Amino acid sequence: MSTPAHTSLSPHVLDNPAWAALSGAHTAFAEYPAGGGSRAARYSPDVSPFAALADPGDPRSWADLRALVGDGEVASLAGVLTPPDAWETVGRIQGVQLVDTSLRAEPAPEAVRLGAADVPEVLELIRLTEPGPFLPRTVELGTYLGIRRQGRLVAMAGERLRPPGWTEISAVCTHPDHRGQGLATKLVRAVAAGIRERGEVPFLHTAASNTRAIRLYESIGFTLRRRPFFLAVRAPGNTTAKFS
Repeated sequence: MSTPAHTSLSPHVLDNPAWAALSGAHTAFAEYPAGGGSRAARYSPDVSPFAALADPGDPRSWADLRALVGDGEVASLAGVLTPPDAWETVGRIQGVQLVDTSLRAEPAPEAVRLGAADVPEVLELIRLTEPGPFLPRTVELGTYLGIRRQGRLVAMAGERLRPPGWTEISAVCTHPDHRGQGLATKLVRAVAAGIRERGEVPFLHTAASNTRAIRLYESIGFTLRRRPFFLAVRAPGNTTAKFS
């Protein structure tokens, strides 16, 4: 018997990828509330700024998030449209989520693996190009590849969120002096090749306003799946009350 059109289906893992990653492949980077709360988690502060809720529609998840971040403190979330009334939205960016449907994934022989020793250069390239949040230990989340010219790091891309069966391609950026050479495309294809070798599917996020990047991703085989929001929300409570 076929499923009626009005029947609700289970949420897709990519509807809440940060939670799926923190409760799965990235458990080693997860922090939970003191006292045993398990409905909210966040990445270690030097790894990623993102927190996540097991169920954004469950008040218990928000209570755990408040216990995790502290009264009056800010959490960065993805995909949550309407926080509870007591929470203040202090930042909101419309994003897009794209998934690999026909990408040609292939290695890039000139790409090098980036690690802890490369972090100062990586952070400088991130500062210059602003592809999104990147912290000193973000490179530990997965494989990050770079291309150098005359010894200088000029382009990079890597793996961030890893919900089951999927891996997010992130931090795709090229130094302004080296754009127009296809380096970003080359690195996206190379990172995707490694993801495919694990039997996983690449996906990625970018700001909806970044139309140039969206056109590029769609031209090489990514398809728009959904339009999540990226929010910064402040927990209820007064931070100064803790010290009074």
